[in-house]
Parts: sequence; structure tokens; C-alpha cells
Amino acid sequence: MNTLVDRMSESPVVKAPKSAIADDMAMIRAASELTRDLVVPSARVYWTDFLASALVGYAGVAAAILAPSTPWMLLAAVVAVLALYRAGSFIHELTHIRKNALPGFRLAWNILVGVPLLIPSFMYEGIHSLHHNRTKYGTVEDPEYLPLALMKPWTVPLFVVAAAFAPLALVFRYAVLTPLSFLIPPLRRVVRERYSGMIINPMFRRKAPEGEFRRQWAWQEAGAWAWSTLLVAAGVFGWVPLRALVIFGAIAAATLVLNQIRTLVAHLWENDGAVLTVTGQFLDSVNVPPPGLLPELWAPVGLRYHALHHLLPGVPYHALPEAHRRLKDALPADSQYHGANYRSLPKLVMNLVAGSARGAAA
Repeated sequence: MNTLVDRMSESPVVKAPKSAIADDMAMIRAASELTRDLVVPSARVYWTDFLASALVGYAGVAAAILAPSTPWMLLAAVVAVLALYRAGSFIHELTHIRKNALPGFRLAWNILVGVPLLIPSFMYEGIHSLHHNRTKYGTVEDPEYLPLALMKPWTVPLFVVAAAFAPLALVFRYAVLTPLSFLIPPLRRVVRERYSGMIINPMFRRKAPEGEFRRQWAWQEAGAWAWSTLLVAAGVFGWVPLRALVIFGAIAAATLVLNQIRTLVAHLWENDGAVLTVTGQFLDSVNVPPPGLLPELWAPVGLRYHALHHLLPGVPYHALPEAHRRLKDALPADSQYHGANYRSLPKLVMNLVAGSARGAAA
């Protein structure tokens, strides 16, 4: 046990470049064999967790708007942020659950969370799958990867601060750019390629949707356009008190900032663009397993097991704790599996900042 705890250090276990890491076939086989019975999503868990999170989140928004004093407003806002952040995090599950595994879940998520927060699922579906592609992860073709540990130190705070302005950018994208882009075809291509995905890689360009996904994109974007236009009209014509709109916008911004901070520590961000093995991708990713409780707030819906998720993307979020327990107990102390387990968010952030500072000084 002491050996295992020692390996759960806050510095990377493997010092070699990620591209030099060979696959740990024993770990990969164990991951496959020990979790075969965990791949079926539980409709009861998904619906209960999602609906309860959305209900608490919007109740928190209402309480914050109607609060009689600033302390109560802030308390309600914190509850709203955490609950809506959890409800919004189900967008990640939408990209991985098999078609028809949870009938109606995608529609309900978009109606209750995706459109109201202007993050409809088309902005993630078809994007996130590329991040899991073995030959695209960490390369210029990965929309969700930046080598932050190898970039300038100021990149890290800028990465977080930018998220605070995302709600305004999303309102502009849907209320203004959506209708304009259908009138100006060249603009439509720019909007589709660069402003229709939850991406962090500025070099990535999105391809046009096809088939059923194109139809889903169309109605989701139409819904986001209608909602964003309604928000603008409500503010301009005074249909809703400006204070209420500001509070709702601030809560939405805080959820996106929290997600951006979580993204900051989802990986070590040490790959320089080379194609990695499955084990290399795993070790460039982060688990923050128990006993800590706070990660369940800042990395909800299984995101605290992000490295394990890269190893087993087909395992639903509610089964990841059991999958981790089985692998932790079954694999020896010198297994690569233990090298992706970390203890806390602050130390991970400090490691990332320190790494970028060393890279800039080199």
C-alpha cells in the first residue's frame, strides 16, 4: 500500500517523452477483461442524476435572482453553478453512449441544458470523438488539445480567463452570426469551421455535418438562435429585469470557468504533436480518485477518472469508480496504471504553471 501511495505523487511518473512510451499490454488487457460487465449504462442513474442536477441548478438560479440579500444570493449562486455544471457535464456522456441506449436523453439534455446555456450537444458531438482517436490525440488534428505545459506561462491564466467571456461570445455567435451566416455563404463556412465546436486548438477546422447529425445540428442551432435572440430582446426591451439577466449570465460564466479549470488539469498537456500509444495517452491524462471528495464537485459525472476514461471510453460514468477499484487492486505497484493517479487540483495547476515556466526559460 505504501508503494502505491508513493506512486500517487504530484509529478509525472514517467520522465521520458510521451511519444517514447510503449504500450503496457498487461494494463490494457486487464482493463478490457476486468470491466466487460460494466459497459451498460443505467437509465435510472442517468435520468435521476441529470434531472436532479438540472432542477437544483435552476432552483438555485431563481433563488439567487430573488434573494433578499447579497450573502443569500451568493450562496444560491454557488449551488446553481455546481448543479448546472454537473448537469452540463452530461454532454460528455452524450458523445460516448451508444445510439438508442438511452432513448430521449439527448433531446431532454438539449432542451433543459444545452439550449438554455447555449452549449447544444452538436458543439461537442463529432468533436470529442476526434480527441479519442488514437492517431489524432495530441496532434494538430485534435480539437481538444493544446501543449499547455510547453507554452508560455501566461497561456495558462489566459486559458481560464477567456472562459469568463464565453456567455457573451455564445450570445453573439447564435443571435448574430447564425442568421448572418445563412445570408452570407462564406461567413457560414467560417462559423461552421471555427465557431461551432467546444475546441481549444485554434488550428482545428470542423468539417460539414452529414446525415442524421446534420439534422440534429440544424434544430439545435435553431433552438440556440431563438433562445439567444429572446435573451437579447428581453434585455433591450426590459421584459426581464437587467439584474436577473446579469445573475443568470454570471452563473453561466462561472460554470464555464469551472469547466475550463477542470480541463486545465484533465491532461498533463506535455505532448508536442507526436502520435502517442494508448499508454502514452493514458499517462498524459489525469485521474483524481478517492479518498478526496472535492474532485466530485469540480470533476463530476466521472470526469475525475479522465485517464481511465481514455483507457475505457465505453464505460459509463457511474461504473468508472468500480472499474478503477478493480484495476487498482489487480495491477501490481509497478504498473503504469498507478502513474496517472493524482491527489489534488491545486497541485496539478501549480505543476502545469511550473512546467510552462521551465519550458519558456529553456
